[in-house]
Amino acid sequence: MKKQLVFIFTIFISSIIFSQSFYDLSIKSIEGDTINFDQFKGQYVLVVNVASRCGYTKQYADLETLYQTYDNLVVIGVPSNQFANQEPRSEAEILKFCTDKYNVSFPMTSKINVKGQYKHQLYAWLTEKNNNLVDDFKISWNFNKFLINPSGKLIGHFTSKVKPLNSKITSLIK
Repeated sequence: MKKQLVFIFTIFISSIIFSQSFYDLSIKSIEGDTINFDQFKGQYVLVVNVASRCGYTKQYADLETLYQTYDNLVVIGVPSNQFANQEPRSEAEILKFCTDKYNVSFPMTSKINVKGQYKHQLYAWLTEKNNNLVDDFKISWNFNKFLINPSGKLIGHFTSKVKPLNSKITSLIK
């Protein structure tokens, strides 16, 4: 029994030691540059998988309002075409759509996979407990939101139905 407890404790500690920090991650921007998440230390970060042909696409407006309202918040839009082919556009077309229709000024990433075997490392961190040290989360549709605090800890996951300006989100941003 004692050996089993030591083994379990060792596995637990090693998962904490070897887990990747949010700030170790990076992703390609929609313009082709690299977004290094370490530049967001000390800020809240709201990561949202987005699509331009979704019933929730109007949330872009609220995401932009949120981004403009809170000086200590960065919103990151992450296009994905994994839900009913609702983001078939090229990255240039996505950027034009977002800026023309919703005046989006927050950072946008390249189009990536947010679920499944080939999901991007950002979403592996956001959705897997062994990476984020909080819980496993399933992304079931576009406009799922993940809130990271200024210390790089995941503090919230919100489904598509939770609008960006909902107090469930805004109450966590201090």
